[in-house]
Amino acid sequence: MTTVADGRGGTALYTPDLLALAVSLAEWPFSEEAQFTGEARSVACGSRVNFASSVDRNGRIDCPGLHVTACAIGQAAAALFAAGAAGRTRQDIAAARDAIMVWLAGDGALPDWPGFAVLEPARAYPGRHGAIPLAWNAALAALPKETAPR
Repeated sequence: MTTVADGRGGTALYTPDLLALAVSLAEWPFSEEAQFTGEARSVACGSRVNFASSVDRNGRIDCPGLHVTACAIGQAAAALFAAGAAGRTRQDIAAARDAIMVWLAGDGALPDWPGFAVLEPARAYPGRHGAIPLAWNAALAALPKETAPR
């Protein structure tokens, strides 16, 4: 992760690494034909994430896709989600989202999700908190609570 000073002795919010993630969303296109779709919106900032995927017979995400309308923080968080979502179950997604919420509240350690450290500067900006968990919330809205054996 590249650390960039903000000119006030802190770390810049919009680092090159974060901005690169934000523009990488094209790697995970949303598919209207996906087995499961879901949406999450932030009341605080108006950001929106649509999630689409199918799951394998064990209930694991196998082809995540996203359509994101959010700030760069929300876009970067969604890209991190997409990059790490394949192979995960609904329970994995719920546990990660819960860890994110605890972390955003200032009560927990950095969530254990690949690459999440790039979002660490956003913790100091409560106005951006609503956009960070949206992809996880959209996946939870989409994925079945239980997967029936096939």
